[in-house]
Amino acid sequence: MALDKATVARVADLARIKVPEADLAPLAEELNQIMSWIEQLEEVNTDGIAPMARVVSMTLPMRDDVVTDGGHVKEVLRNGPNATERYFSVPKVIE
Repeated sequence: MALDKATVARVADLARIKVPEADLAPLAEELNQIMSWIEQLEEVNTDGIAPMARVVSMTLPMRDDVVTDGGHVKEVLRNGPNATERYFSVPKVIE
């Protein structure tokens, strides 16, 4: 798939990116090179290869999910400018 200046200008317009006229041709050439590289990657046989999230296999350290410092509602509500009962009060933003 080859991209021309008009297509690059249209994509830039849709993406709300201002691209000067002088930069359209070099950008089209660069995007064509990227598309060519992607086409080369599509030719690689990946049958039997499991998807992976990272190159190095690792497991993240886990901890027990326990509440460690709760029950201080009054102290927390003192940090806000206005509180009602057990909640922060905020001004209405929708009319």
